[in-house]
Amino acid sequence: MSETKNNTSFSRRQFLAGSAALGGSFLLPGLMNSVWAAGSDAPEKTTIRVGFIPLTDCASVVMAAEKGFDKKYGISIVPSKEASWAAVRDKLVSGELDAAHILYGQVYGLQLGLAGPQHDMAVLMTLNQNGQGITLANALRDAGVTDGTSLKQFIAASPAGTHTFAHTFPTGTHAMWLYYWLAASGIHPFNDIRTVVVPPPQMVMNMKIGNMVGCCVGEPWNQRAISEGIGFTAATSQEVWPDHPEKVLGTRAAWVDENPHSARALTAAVLEAGRWIDASDDNRRETAAVIAGRAYVNTKAEQIVDRIQGNYDNGLGKRWKDEHAMRFYRDGAVNYPYLSDGMWFLTQHRRWGLLDSDPDYLAIAKKINRTELYKQAASSVGNVPLPGSDMRSSTLIDGIRWDGSDPVGYANGFSVNKRG
Repeated sequence: MSETKNNTSFSRRQFLAGSAALGGSFLLPGLMNSVWAAGSDAPEKTTIRVGFIPLTDCASVVMAAEKGFDKKYGISIVPSKEASWAAVRDKLVSGELDAAHILYGQVYGLQLGLAGPQHDMAVLMTLNQNGQGITLANALRDAGVTDGTSLKQFIAASPAGTHTFAHTFPTGTHAMWLYYWLAASGIHPFNDIRTVVVPPPQMVMNMKIGNMVGCCVGEPWNQRAISEGIGFTAATSQEVWPDHPEKVLGTRAAWVDENPHSARALTAAVLEAGRWIDASDDNRRETAAVIAGRAYVNTKAEQIVDRIQGNYDNGLGKRWKDEHAMRFYRDGAVNYPYLSDGMWFLTQHRRWGLLDSDPDYLAIAKKINRTELYKQAASSVGNVPLPGSDMRSSTLIDGIRWDGSDPVGYANGFSVNKRG
């Protein structure tokens, strides 16, 4: 078994061992819910507006509302479709949104004032792992480019900055996957190419009209590029980091402080929805049909259903069943807000010059990631395994291992970085 599998896939026994710390709270989830609904733990705010971007990984937020998991916890989730990650940011910090399906690195960027005016933020849970992609235009395919190695040769033959690539937000996940993949291929994402920000729903059209030759974005937009004959999948994000954290359920720290029971109820409802999605292929197909609707992703269900089930076609003739496909629960391993996950995004912000110096990585993660609130929500759902540690480890595409133990050394140890 590979190191990645050993380190990223906790066994059910390990999760249950961690869960024992909650004592008997798992034994009576129904009683726990009734006590919260009737007593002082009732949600302070019962109608909760949750922003989302039209992407496949908004599914657990949408299905929590569509399947009525929210009502079980005494709240009503109102999904709010937003046009861009900048719009999510603005509405979240202004209070127009209570919470959001949001990029992990965007939350951390807001905390440090890198993604807009500084705001204290909170991560309630991780919504999904994996399932993003790096798409290259068919014009590159026609020029002989099919992977990172051939892309490096192609870019090296052109003046620096000739070719434009897109991601979705400067401190977000897609920027970090794109940069990491390019750097692992020997391409400097700041010196060798030009990058621009494009909202996910506009990505395919911008590639079609030639505004960029490559991009990193969430599904279904990579699949959509293939279906429309515009591009192909050069890499998946899970190739960059198997079982990586992706979107989170994020909000302002002040909102959690003012509405702790609502925050717990919201987390529980979305957690239960994620477990339902992952329970069967039938549930995944139903999810694809629902989120494809005009109110959500607004695309054909067939653009969503294959990759949400892990069935990949890269547009170049390669087909496979991806063992690290998009997951929303995976025995609870997806959803726990690991401190090391949040710290990793900070190391990349440091690597690429978004941070001028090393912050206190662990202290920031402890402030943002609400692990205790998540444990309470998991207890209310019942039978949700928990890890034995707030840290986890993995080996990324370049062979470098990340476990959170030395973030300063890790952040400053890359040969390809903004400083050189």
